[in-house]
Amino acid sequence: MSVTDPIADTLTRIRNAGVARHTQVAMPTSKMREALARILKEEGFISDYEILPGKVTSTLLIHMKYTRERHPKPVIAGLQRVSKPGRRVYCKKQDIPWVRSGLGVAILSTPKGVMTGRQARREGVGGEVLCYVW
Repeated sequence: MSVTDPIADTLTRIRNAGVARHTQVAMPTSKMREALARILKEEGFISDYEILPGKVTSTLLIHMKYTRERHPKPVIAGLQRVSKPGRRVYCKKQDIPWVRSGLGVAILSTPKGVMTGRQARREGVGGEVLCYVW
């Protein structure tokens, strides 16, 4: 079965793994999914990710991160898909949104690659707003 929106599928898998308190979540690999995992790791939302080679396709394994409390909660409190296949959302460099007053991260697909809103502002580029993470 092919997925029409792999980014939404990735976000849903991560959200479901957090609710179920899984330590890791697996999914088929793509360059976009790998870029999302890289940003989530850099921003401290997940502990790590790895790519496991397979016979047909490789698998992306994301290691979830939880708070160190008596009842641990996922570090990722929320994920929201912004630009969808039916409605693409683009922004200019001066219109890059702030997520939760700077506590969250906007992930953009720009001409210079997939990056956070903060990095895009620094680079001076706009692009497609993929999702918000907080």
